[in-house]
Amino acid sequence: MATATVEQPRNRRADIEDFLACKRLAMVGVSRTTNDFSRTLLQELEARGYEVVPVNPAAPDIGGQPCFARVQDIQPPVEAALLMTAPVVSEQVVRDCAEAGVTRVWMHRGEGVGAVSPAAVAFCRAHRMKVVAGECPFMFLEHAGFPHGVHRFIKKVFGKLPK
Repeated sequence: MATATVEQPRNRRADIEDFLACKRLAMVGVSRTTNDFSRTLLQELEARGYEVVPVNPAAPDIGGQPCFARVQDIQPPVEAALLMTAPVVSEQVVRDCAEAGVTRVWMHRGEGVGAVSPAAVAFCRAHRMKVVAGECPFMFLEHAGFPHGVHRFIKKVFGKLPK
């Protein structure tokens, strides 16, 4: 019996650039743990001028900043949402994004499984939401430093960097 494999969706560079052009975004699933990767990414985005709104139903605040339970609760609304969630949660989060009018979604993936859910990607596409599935924003930020620059170079050499 053949084993079914889930093919990683191909991301478009235009969707990545469109997402990164948004200056107010939700980070869904940002950790309460200070030294977690999601907190590092949040701080880096803020240092680059992004207004990042944390979303985590288990946290009243993240680093002293008010944290929201759901994307729909954010006022004023955000332009985009970066998902740092488990794949099993991502489908509900993209539904929340659609309800909130968010049309740009990035499902993070660095090491490990990341936030990508085939059902969540399909929902986004069916609802005409721009989706970046399975990339790390550090790969596309100018002067991201070590080790991100090395990862970007390797992906580029092997033709894995979105065009």
